[in-house]
Amino acid sequence: MTEEIKAPVPPFTAETAAQKVRMAEDAWNSRDPDRVALVYTENTLWRNRAEFPQGREQVRQFLQRKWAKEVDYRLIKELWAFTDNRIAVRFAYEWHDDSGQWFRSYGNENWEFNRQGFMQRRFASINDLPIRQEQRLFHWPLGRRPDDHAGLSDLGL
Repeated sequence: MTEEIKAPVPPFTAETAAQKVRMAEDAWNSRDPDRVALVYTENTLWRNRAEFPQGREQVRQFLQRKWAKEVDYRLIKELWAFTDNRIAVRFAYEWHDDSGQWFRSYGNENWEFNRQGFMQRRFASINDLPIRQEQRLFHWPLGRRPDDHAGLSDLGL
């Protein structure tokens, strides 16, 4: 039986860590809980605000709830630091609730990967800032952020 691989795999280089970050951003911008959950180990451990999903199925359920609440979600991630099998990321995303109130959510994530490249631990700290629609900075059609759209540092975030 061949072991499944989720490339790139540890140990990370600056190039492969940045690639892993962009792949994660692209997956999350799909807002597809089934697709996103597949990059985590079966027994992944998470901390996301006050929730602590354990395992791929709880992660999938968490993501379903998240994207039902966070409408028109658009995310940008940026590599902060990396080591052999760990990556630190900072991110921001914009979304609105069902009343039309827009938010920009800022945060940091710490990721740990197994040797096959699946994320086994994800710890996120996130703060939500209410914004007016005219303060939005993430202007692309829903889905993958275009390559020519500014990143966090370029936007001064």
